[in-house]
Amino acid sequence: MSSPVPAALHPASFLRRYWQRKPLLLRGALPDIVDMFSASELRRLAVRDDVESRLVTYAKGKWDLAHGPLKQSQLKKPPTRLWSLLVQGVDTHLVKARELLDQFNFIPYARLDDVMLSLAPPGGSVGPHFDSYDVFLLQIHGKRRWRIGMQSDLALQDAPLRILRNFQPQREFEVEPGDLLYLPPQYAHEGIATTECITCSIGFRAPSRQELAHAFLEWLPDMLHLEGRYSDPGLAPTQEPAAIATPMIEQAERMLAGIRWKRELIEDFLGQYLTEPKAHVWFDPPEPTLCLDQFMKQARANGLRLSLKSRMLYRGERAFINGDAVEVPESARRAMRDLANQRVLKQWRTRSTWAARTFHAWYCAGYVELCG
Repeated sequence: MSSPVPAALHPASFLRRYWQRKPLLLRGALPDIVDMFSASELRRLAVRDDVESRLVTYAKGKWDLAHGPLKQSQLKKPPTRLWSLLVQGVDTHLVKARELLDQFNFIPYARLDDVMLSLAPPGGSVGPHFDSYDVFLLQIHGKRRWRIGMQSDLALQDAPLRILRNFQPQREFEVEPGDLLYLPPQYAHEGIATTECITCSIGFRAPSRQELAHAFLEWLPDMLHLEGRYSDPGLAPTQEPAAIATPMIEQAERMLAGIRWKRELIEDFLGQYLTEPKAHVWFDPPEPTLCLDQFMKQARANGLRLSLKSRMLYRGERAFINGDAVEVPESARRAMRDLANQRVLKQWRTRSTWAARTFHAWYCAGYVELCG
């Protein structure tokens, strides 16, 4: 791709002036993405059971939503004239989509989510709505009219989609292939296809406090090792056996007050939480699977790369891949970090036995692949 997104955006200036502050429209920012994806590709993905897809339709003032895997008949002849096909996580299935996502790696991988593609006929839309996260919208094919506005009224209609009840646009413009639109969180917008069009959405992870707390409290029990057991050696006879006594409450409060967590526990939780594969993602081991010596020979000759489906992060001595955490010895940290940051090791330079065995185990699990 000869015109990388960072060059068009000027990352430092963009993050300082626009990121989570205000919209930005760049005309002709990515001319090389024009027609990068086709309608037939989206339809082929939408019928697969390992792909998250949705078909949004609008008729007689009513929105409807069908979840995939979709049927060929639904895509060949949608139930209404106004529809939009949405295909999520395209970067886990198409190399060119992953390469496009990587153009935004001036933002940490921990924040990057996925590539979604939408296909719509003239008039097709998903209605006026807002996202709770930052989003880049790239026009791939055809034209789309955007109406956008920052509004405080975020009340929603009673619909299967998050449709704004009282949309109040402030700006309107039509985009063409290669145009790039950035919108900060909760910026209301509506995109309506003016011709058959394909739009690419680069989304970012922004869990709510509630979501993060819920995930952490689900993960925490396996990490806890609390000693002691409830006891009441001085228990006296009661006249009210159904009442919960104050001493029991006080003792339970003291026991639960022993739950503590340090920074290291939060680091482990975030690493595993942020790399956990989505529900539609599963990994297939290679066939045939090479033994360690054969794997090392080919890895040294041709290199290895992360699977399109893999998510990998690191923090200090710990590496996180697809929800797993490993302690990395110093001899292997450079190779591990290069693989995480670049998603490919073109040259295997490490002599670490740990790296050889661990990368081979990841290869057997389908997490990494041999190049060439």
